[in-house]
Amino acid sequence: MFDEVHEKVKVKLRILVVYDFEGDSTVDVVRRISGKYRFPIELVKNDYGRGALNAIKTGIARSSTGAVLVTMADLSDDLSCVDEMYAMVESGYDLVCASRYMRGGRQIGGPLLKKTLSRIAGISLHCLSGIPTHDVTNSFKMYARRVIDNFKIESNGGFELGMELTIKAFIDGYKVGEIPATWRDRAEGTSNFKMWSWIPRYLYWYFFCLKHVWSLQKRRS
Repeated sequence: MFDEVHEKVKVKLRILVVYDFEGDSTVDVVRRISGKYRFPIELVKNDYGRGALNAIKTGIARSSTGAVLVTMADLSDDLSCVDEMYAMVESGYDLVCASRYMRGGRQIGGPLLKKTLSRIAGISLHCLSGIPTHDVTNSFKMYARRVIDNFKIESNGGFELGMELTIKAFIDGYKVGEIPATWRDRAEGTSNFKMWSWIPRYLYWYFFCLKHVWSLQKRRS
């Protein structure tokens, strides 16, 4: 992963690698390569307990820069768009979504049912609510500091945290944008995505968005 960051990301950055426990194999790998790259790499112990959601929450809480990018270490995300995402934040966007489902975006591999449901959710919510992204479920997003600091995270399941923050930012009038990106299914290892247990949580935020948008439209009419 770090070789790809070095090759594709040119903006100044600091990487936080969140690990669950001291025996995690990630720890030894990061310690061996520390100092090899032009950017600092910092190991951060998961403060909230094991799992994807708690790792993301820990990384966000321990970040200190004006823009924060959430990405997985399995090389599925398209890091070549990171510089442009940062440029959008610098130009005034509060949240930038890497989108698989807008024009120019792609999704390569992965379970058919999972990606079909994700596409339907993203495109339908865009059409029904006007949220300015076609891919609200994607976790690969860049947040301006003001978004992170102004919202309490309520998610308690998994990767729906990115959906929660995007919807809350949109409802509160923050400037949300998207950029086309390519997602590739991981070549090695096992995904931590637990589709059936997390679908109800995604649906909660889906209808949370529709409820608030339609309620606002009703008050205006």
